Amino acid sequence: MVGVIINLIMVIAFLILGIYLSKGKGAFLIAGYNTMSASEKAKYDEVTLCKFMGKMMYGLSFSIFLWALSDLLEIQLLFIIGMVLFAGLIVFILVYINTGNRFKKS
Repeated sequence: MVGVIINLIMVIAFLILGIYLSKGKGAFLIAGYNTMSASEKAKYDEVTLCKFMGKMMYGLSFSIFLWALSDLLEIQLLFIIGMVLFAGLIVFILVYINTGNRFKKS
């Protein structure tokens, strides 16, 4: 039961971050972006980057919700699906952001 509560707290935290980022705010929360110099940051569309990360936070929170549901219902398959979704989203985020200059200003 403790695992369910911890996972639900994480879901709520990720949803709050997702909502905040979806509004185009909170770029200082994005690792790598927050350490760039001001001149480097000026090359990127901050609002689009934040909105993308907000959407990804929704996906990550859903996968964590599956972990909690797995623990609550004692269905191991839900945990496996949630873990595959979580890992897949992380890989997708890393590849999508680091290829194609999608978030650079034109």
